[in-house]
Amino acid sequence: MTTVERFEEHRDLLIGVAYRILGSAADAEDVVQEAWLRWSGVDADVVEDDRAYLIRVTTRLSIDRLRRIGARRESYVGEWLPEPVATAPGVDERVELTTSVELALLVVLETLSPLERAVFVLREAFGLPYAEIGEAIGRGEATARQLGRRARRHVEERRPRFDVDRARRREITERFVGAAAGGDLEGLISMLTADATLVGDGGGKARAPLRTVGGAEKIARLLTSIASEAGARRFLASIGVTATGGVAVEFPEVNGAPAAVVTAGGRPVTLFSLVIRDGLIETVYLISNPEKLSRL
Repeated sequence: MTTVERFEEHRDLLIGVAYRILGSAADAEDVVQEAWLRWSGVDADVVEDDRAYLIRVTTRLSIDRLRRIGARRESYVGEWLPEPVATAPGVDERVELTTSVELALLVVLETLSPLERAVFVLREAFGLPYAEIGEAIGRGEATARQLGRRARRHVEERRPRFDVDRARRREITERFVGAAAGGDLEGLISMLTADATLVGDGGGKARAPLRTVGGAEKIARLLTSIASEAGARRFLASIGVTATGGVAVEFPEVNGAPAAVVTAGGRPVTLFSLVIRDGLIETVYLISNPEKLSRL
């Protein structure tokens, strides 16, 4: 097997590790490309375990990049949400790998330190032993265990509990979009918890709330306003689309869960991802930054 083939055998795994640590597909691809440059510069024949070596390189590069982009995210216009990625239902049989890319979980991971996030990802998503994790982050096994316990406790305290199956989530997502598009204010309010929140991410490149919107009525009014003909025209104009013709809604699998993607002329312009609790919508994630939707 050639050096290139040995690397390509693990590329998808490395992308998965980097994406979960960084929350950005673009940054993950850059990291894996840099990992390839490192790999091509060493004598691969002396590497005993390709997978462990490449995970270690990718993890350290991801941690370094996460530290560097922290300031960039602090100056981001409005709220910052992870970049969504398309996932196909049933492709990965390991449930933990699917749930570990859920947008709601990635949002929680943003509150961890870079080292905590890396340890959590390697342990909870990929099941690596702490000895190997310690090597990957350049720390001892005991330190890796401590970081893992702290990260897991932090995540468990904040991680949303999904109590409905995928089919039910899709059905609620479809009703949610239908109510918004139809201007059904009362219908929307009835689907939201009283303390529901909406987090928007336009990145200064598309219309989206700059701050979290709280309360069922405020969210419902905002969504029906956006979905109105005039609101839709203003929104599309903000991203350079001059006509409302060709607007459609699709319900693909995104980050391991059903989502709603609004397209205009075949181009994704808005994504809605919902967190559902006891059959009601607790959180609405709205992503309209075109740079984050390009891979959909």
